[in-house]
Amino acid sequence: MKTKRSWTVEQKLAILKEADESGVTATIRKHQIFGNTLYEWRQKYLTSGEAGLKSAYIRTSPDVKKLEAEIRMLKELVAEKELTIRIKDELLKKTLVRHKNDAR
Repeated sequence: MKTKRSWTVEQKLAILKEADESGVTATIRKHQIFGNTLYEWRQKYLTSGEAGLKSAYIRTSPDVKKLEAEIRMLKELVAEKELTIRIKDELLKKTLVRHKNDAR
């Protein structure tokens, strides 16, 4: 099974230019792409310019994924600590109220 190729904006522009100069059939055979792909690129380029040719899929690097996982873990840890502190504060308030009532 072939893996999906990704093309840079510059490559897409060069292929579109080549298709205009050499013809669509020769270009899609040379670069092994489908005609629909070429026509989609052309349409996106005509409507949105170079920005339209940028890939919508952005690959996240393993380092970024690792950092995101670490951030999630740390946020959970902070939430647990905040809950522990809140519970201790409530217990302390109850204890202080009891001691005040006992002192009277």
